[in-house]
Amino acid sequence: MDCLKKVKEDFIMEEKIISIIAEELGRDESEITVDTTFEELDADSLDLFQVINTLEEEFDVEFDNDESAEIKSVADVVACIKAAQE
Repeated sequence: MDCLKKVKEDFIMEEKIISIIAEELGRDESEITVDTTFEELDADSLDLFQVINTLEEEFDVEFDNDESAEIKSVADVVACIKAAQE
């Protein structure tokens, strides 16, 4: 059962991240999946900076500059938040 609980928690986190990204970028959540890149969302570096700041506050984590520079997709954000929470 722990495995199913972990899968559910991951899904909830991914949905929350997508919701925050959609709100910050003025997009509909249906346009965004875990595989969506910020380039596909027409997000520039300032947009990404704002998204990262909001996510850091929401999840009480901090990305270092190297991590932030490597973020290209929603999946990258999910991975960084998971790593920061471990």
